[in-house]
This record gives sequence, structure tokens and C-alpha cells, in this order.
Amino acid sequence: MKAIVCEKYGPPDVLQVKEVPTPVPKDNEILIKNHATTVIMGDCELRGFRFPQYRIGLRLLMRIGFGVRGPRKRILGQQLSGEVEATGREVSRFEKGDPVFAATGLRLGAYAEYTCLPEDALVTTKPTNMTHAEASTIPVGGLEALHFMRRGSIQSGQSVLINGAGGSIGTIAVQLAKNQEAEVSAVDSSGKL
Repeated sequence: MKAIVCEKYGPPDVLQVKEVPTPVPKDNEILIKNHATTVIMGDCELRGFRFPQYRIGLRLLMRIGFGVRGPRKRILGQQLSGEVEATGREVSRFEKGDPVFAATGLRLGAYAEYTCLPEDALVTTKPTNMTHAEASTIPVGGLEALHFMRRGSIQSGQSVLINGAGGSIGTIAVQLAKNQEAEVSAVDSSGKL
């Protein structure tokens, strides 16, 4: 299969299209034929190993965890949408042909034609009224927005200010707050709104 591979940290031109073996699902995994993926800030930060300013000790631990000279996980990508191509023997939630979308978490791997994920990973059936391109943009920002909105205990009638409303987290946070019948004020740079 073809994949976009990151052998070393650096600017976007360190990414290369290469032939790599197609993964084989373990007993509890599904093999997804990817139709769409995204490039999000986390992918760029990992590719360039440019994270927000952490203390030196934490940066060293991150380097050890993610890879010293280059990423341990050579195929980046944190969210995808596609179709189940095969299932492991123990999989019961999905069948071949099911349209799905997912967040890969630290497994990464969405920058490839195929990705294996455990059945109990952050993967679910894609809504029929969404394209794969649309669905692939939701998992990471959507989960983060949902987390922050739940932490804020947003209630009907409350006034909510969403700073960064033009980004992946903010656009979904606006919709979640509106769904809770909150009074929403959205703020971001003029180029995003």
C-alpha cells in the first residue's frame, strides 16, 4: 500500500510517499480502507517536533517517547474516514463494508491507504448524510470540544464565550453550546470567521 512516511523530524518536505506493507488486523482489530484524512496541528507538531514550550525535562521525555531522531510511528495522521476492509476473529461491532470514521490516538497511521484499529478504539459508524471528507474532520476536534463543554457544565440559557471558534475544536464547541441552548458568542481572528 502507499503511505506518507516521516523518517525524520523537520518541515513538510520530510514527508515521502512510499510503498509499505498493508497491515493485517489482529483478532480484536478492524482494517480500514481510508477514503479521507486530515492534517491537524498535532500532526505538524509531531512531524517537526515543535511543541508548545515545555520544560527541558518534559521535552526530553517526549523525545524518548515519540522517537529520538525521528518519529517511532513513521506514518502520521490522527483522524480518518473510510470503510471496513477486514475484521479480526473477535470483532463483533463492525463488518466488512461498514463506513466508519475514527481518531487514531497515539497509534497514528491515518496517512496511509489502510489503517488497523482495535474495535474498541475511538471508531464509530459514519453518518450516511456525511461524506468521508466531512467525517474525517470531526474526531479529534469533536472529542476535545465535547470534553471542554462537559467540563464547563454548559446549561440552557447560559452565556458562553468560545475563543478560537474558527478552529476544529471551536467550530464544534459552538454547535454543542447551541445544542445546549446556550447564548453563544464566538471569537477568533477575522480570517477564520
